[in-house]
Amino acid sequence: MATKNILIVPGDGIGQEVTTVGKKVLDAIAKKFNHEFIYDEALIGHVAIEATGNPLPDESLAKMKKSDAVLFGAVGHPKYDNDPSAKVRPEQGLLKMRKELGLYANIRPIKLFDELLSASSIKPEILKGADILFFRELTGDIYFGEKGRKNNGDTAFDVAEYSRYEVERIARKAFDAARTRRKKLCSVDKANVLETSRLWREVIQKIALEYPDVEIEHQFVDATAMLLIKDPRRFDVVVTANLFGDILTDEASQIAGSMGMLASASIGDGTGVYEPIHGSAHDITGKGVANPLASILSAALLLDISFGLKEESEAIINAVDAVLKQGFRTRDIADANTPTEKILGTNAMGEEVLKLL
Repeated sequence: MATKNILIVPGDGIGQEVTTVGKKVLDAIAKKFNHEFIYDEALIGHVAIEATGNPLPDESLAKMKKSDAVLFGAVGHPKYDNDPSAKVRPEQGLLKMRKELGLYANIRPIKLFDELLSASSIKPEILKGADILFFRELTGDIYFGEKGRKNNGDTAFDVAEYSRYEVERIARKAFDAARTRRKKLCSVDKANVLETSRLWREVIQKIALEYPDVEIEHQFVDATAMLLIKDPRRFDVVVTANLFGDILTDEASQIAGSMGMLASASIGDGTGVYEPIHGSAHDITGKGVANPLASILSAALLLDISFGLKEESEAIINAVDAVLKQGFRTRDIADANTPTEKILGTNAMGEEVLKLL
């Protein structure tokens, strides 16, 4: 029996709707496998700005640091998207959380459920069997380097910066993961143009010597973007920098048919944060139609990575698979052949997964 403290951080938009379902699934697992999960809640993003003026209040950060794992929703609000001059923004809370918790590795499994082959715009015969694990570096690159304006505001700059240790620590996580899978690692960079990428490749090559059993491939980011669509099955584990990882994992979400299906983990050497990759999606907030499966699969990742509860994690994945096999869909993964009565809202889809648990 495990006793663990889990912090629920719903955030903004549909984050609040899907994390409610993710928590119910964790409750069901605790009951089924005789664990005790103790919950608390915290604010982040737009809701935190509205309540406190701060996108990540000190109280929220303190709760995060004390918890064993965080189940997170999303941050963001159209109010800020339409106002580039806003000094306080929801996303600042997300970046600060990653920095303060030392979350340097974002892990995104791109695993295709056979029942959803038709939900992707890519041909089923190209997709079938695709199973990719992305490692995106989270604390360096263009997001955190020096930025500003000059020439009376007519020129803007964002400096990309990497330190050797930042590349080393994510490389080891990716190599370790490759050892447990097909023993293939693809490192993605732009070493023909960027100095940060030349350092990246140099470090990866050095660490590869410690993993002679893992086959390493270096690939430019533009080639990777093309090959993800052309031949996704060629990839096993992929490791890349912050900006490239941000873009490539969103592209890869289309392999799975919908962003609503993709879970992610942000980990370091302390508390891990688990979240769907779909964002706050304010266009559907409050309509009860958001796909909760990514949050449910994030809960499965949480149990596996932070708590080492592999059997419990597999039980969730198998329940999701079984629900899809029964033909149930949320509208983002439904197609023209899905009967109307099988298209479910957020809570109803969650209930189907809970029945099977």
